[in-house]
Amino acid sequence: MKRFLGIWFCVIALSGCDDGDLNVDTIDFTAVTAKSCTDNNLIFKLKENEALILNLPTTVFTTTPTPVGSPLELKINSENKVVYNFYNGNVAEGNVCDLIPPASPSVNKQLTASEGTIQITTTTIKTVDEKNNSTRISGYNHNIIFKNIKFIKSDGTFQLYETLAFGDYYKALDPKIPFNFISTGLKICSDKNDVYKFNESESLVLAIDPTLIVNEVTPIGSPRIGTIGLVNNKLTYSLFNGLVPTEYFCATTTPLLPTINQTWLGKAGGTIEVTTTTNGPKSFVHTIVFKNVTLEKAGSNFQLGDSYSFGELQTFVP
Repeated sequence: MKRFLGIWFCVIALSGCDDGDLNVDTIDFTAVTAKSCTDNNLIFKLKENEALILNLPTTVFTTTPTPVGSPLELKINSENKVVYNFYNGNVAEGNVCDLIPPASPSVNKQLTASEGTIQITTTTIKTVDEKNNSTRISGYNHNIIFKNIKFIKSDGTFQLYETLAFGDYYKALDPKIPFNFISTGLKICSDKNDVYKFNESESLVLAIDPTLIVNEVTPIGSPRIGTIGLVNNKLTYSLFNGLVPTEYFCATTTPLLPTINQTWLGKAGGTIEVTTTTNGPKSFVHTIVFKNVTLEKAGSNFQLGDSYSFGELQTFVP
């Protein structure tokens, strides 16, 4: 905490600050990419000899998209700070982030926000695989706008800006969603009808309707059809904080370790197709394919694509 306060003091209280005749209307950082410091909560934009700096709690930037037209709103106060600096030379990241900023350039003029509202609109950023229309989440964009922001100058005067755009602040998803299942083999917990596959620290589990897994060969082109639901045919994707063992899935009670980092549920309505073939008189192979299935969590979602092969489940008869 002391180290952070020292950084913030250096940012806003360097010797030689003098607001002079600085006009807030000249502030425009819309074409500049936002960056953040690695050792504190500062988010900033730099443009030649100007800097627009925010100090916000990290919890503000969540992975939950805001509803359309309803941004997150924060009051500017002692916890949510906004500062505009004008330097006497070209400014660099070290002038904002370093515990002991370089002596040059120094802050020549400064405006500190005393009141106003910070509006943050969060949206999901995805990559698209056009081959099968699948998507994966790469991160979240936070668009920041100041409303009725009041800047105080060192001479006691102020300027009120009805709308001032900070712009976009992008945060990559951490941890990333690997969804990297290499093996096509599926297993089943017979007492729960949970069909699953896993790979190191992630799993995909389908609480399948038992009528879809029947030891009878399906006609060519006529698979058994099911629908993803919230109870029957419930699909769950989990990302764990550690390696997940085989015995995790069919245990009577859910093991305490490894803990779950993220849980995504299949959106109701996606299609399950099961094609059954024989692998000998007492052995059957059930190939399970998902069609147009979406996984979602707290307003975010990603698509498995037009067709996603869940894998093959082998069953036997006495």
